[in-house]
Amino acid sequence: MPLFRYKALSATGEPLDGQMEAASADEVVVRLQDQGHLPVEARRADAGGGEGFAGLLRRKEFGDEQVLQFTQQLATLLGAGQPLDRALGILLELPDSLQARRVIERVREAVRGGAPLSTALEQQHGLFSRLYVNLVRAGEAGGNVHEALRRLADYLERSARLRGRVINALIYPVILCVMVVASVGFLMAVVVPQFQVLFESLNAELPWYSQLVLDLSLFVRAWWWALLLAAVLAGLWLASRLRQPEARRALDARLLRLRYVGDLVARLDTARLARTLGTLVRNGVPLLSAIHLSRPVLGNRVLAEAVEAAAEEVKTGSGLGYALGRQKVFPRLAVQMVQVGEESGELDTMLLKVADTFDQETANALDRLMAALVPALTVLMTAVIAVIILSVLLPIYDLTNSIG
Repeated sequence: MPLFRYKALSATGEPLDGQMEAASADEVVVRLQDQGHLPVEARRADAGGGEGFAGLLRRKEFGDEQVLQFTQQLATLLGAGQPLDRALGILLELPDSLQARRVIERVREAVRGGAPLSTALEQQHGLFSRLYVNLVRAGEAGGNVHEALRRLADYLERSARLRGRVINALIYPVILCVMVVASVGFLMAVVVPQFQVLFESLNAELPWYSQLVLDLSLFVRAWWWALLLAAVLAGLWLASRLRQPEARRALDARLLRLRYVGDLVARLDTARLARTLGTLVRNGVPLLSAIHLSRPVLGNRVLAEAVEAAAEEVKTGSGLGYALGRQKVFPRLAVQMVQVGEESGELDTMLLKVADTFDQETANALDRLMAALVPALTVLMTAVIAVIILSVLLPIYDLTNSIG
């Protein structure tokens, strides 16, 4: 029999990694479930991990928006009483993309072959996340797959809305920065050199600031390729540094210490963590397993390590709110709300309220930040362009007065 590698979570939330001989991946999943474990992944030992360039291309078969639409539509069909096979057959006709139809076709064929929906989704080369698969698996265990899918669709929609809000807030400042660079580059490479020819023909004596701008213009025209190469190399070096865990953690720690940016990062990641945890717990996933599954949604390494440390304390009997509070990196309001949820026996409800609260706080913080950043960038762009223009126009004004 072939050898399979598997990843799972134990009943206490500990990650498990191992190998097992079985006839198929489905058999591995069933054996792990019989042992009381929560299967995360099962694949042949001789199969590639899908982490290379081809794996990245495969993930494009089903984008985030298509996953959300698939989840919403499948939840609606199952809630209306349609059998799973019939529901997948209906969904097969809806996507315009041939690749998306192939993904749904593979899922339907796996289900027709006797595999649970969660296993069929898990077999799609990472198109559906571990969190997604385990939420569906929890719904299958509780006999309410359509309800699990409905909550999952709500989770995906809210997460996408928060991510879109952050991206939309950054678009205008990025455009302004590009305009600053493009405007200064055009002035220094095209406009200023024409004035230099004029000054040389008049044999004019220039003030130091005008001479500095002219020298910078000559440098930009002569070495623009070196500046471009240096910018590319700096970007590659920075990307390489950020792939190193120590450098990435140091950057994340520094971001958290910044007065305004740190609060924004903490609120953003707290909202993600609370919504993911709340959705998992509400769907019947044990708290420790939910914590381990929620950790990857955190973008900040320091906060992710704090969640791991909190999980260790929860494992020894501490409450989640108390464990998170001891890390001293999460907002106090969130910690207090989690503690109230534990005391009232409504942890999942309170976690989702924490997510809603911090979603709104993140939106307000972004609005305030953009309200200050956009005018500041506009003033900076105006000031830089004004300095360059005045540096070449003032000598001309002086020459005109002297001639007159």
